[in-house]
Amino acid sequence: MKITKRESTYQLSFMPRIFPANCFIIEEEKELTLIDCALPYSYKAILQTSAQIGKPITRIVLTHAHSDHIGSLDSLKQALPEADVFISKREEKLLRGETSIEKEEEQTPIRGGVPAPKSIKTVPNQLVEDGDNIGSLQVLFTPGHTPGSISLLDRRNRHLIVGDAMQTRGGIAVSGDTRPWFPFPAMATWSKQTSLASVRKISEANPTLLAVGHGNMIENPNDQITIAIQRAQNKWKEQI
Repeated sequence: MKITKRESTYQLSFMPRIFPANCFIIEEEKELTLIDCALPYSYKAILQTSAQIGKPITRIVLTHAHSDHIGSLDSLKQALPEADVFISKREEKLLRGETSIEKEEEQTPIRGGVPAPKSIKTVPNQLVEDGDNIGSLQVLFTPGHTPGSISLLDRRNRHLIVGDAMQTRGGIAVSGDTRPWFPFPAMATWSKQTSLASVRKISEANPTLLAVGHGNMIENPNDQITIAIQRAQNKWKEQI
């Protein structure tokens, strides 16, 4: 496991050279917010990092319900019973293993490592929507990788954690835009069209730091986000 810190944002990267699966700890004045839970064994390192920082994890926020983002959720909730768990109202269905598509959504199957029904024991405390605040974080609804994916914008420094709405491993890309050196996020993407619209929204947030589920953080990412949008637009112009 590799830890990278940028101001109040800690990136914990598991298997960084093989299949980097990231989660993030956001430091508040007296407490910590964990964004995503990485792999099933990751809870030990997450708890150790919290102890090293010297503050408790009081919130667990899930960007989406794929297995490499919720892997240690149940173990962490067992270790931190007082921590509140947040997920978007739409994505909570996926966390329960309910994969049906809603009538207003693109009618394509949900892809990726979705939990089996009743396999996740943790019940979220709060279901969030676009614009909600979680400590210093503002929720941005950024569907596409899954129907209920969210990103989290730190209002103090404009650090933006986007889950799998984008990737930087193998080259920066909109979710669904296949990068041959790391094609897995694209393979697990539900809707390319929706992903592209969400990344335009990410660009409009004008982040000072982009943090993703797979790959390194990027400081001052706006030019690179624009390039990723243009690349996706050019590849998908016949479909979008």
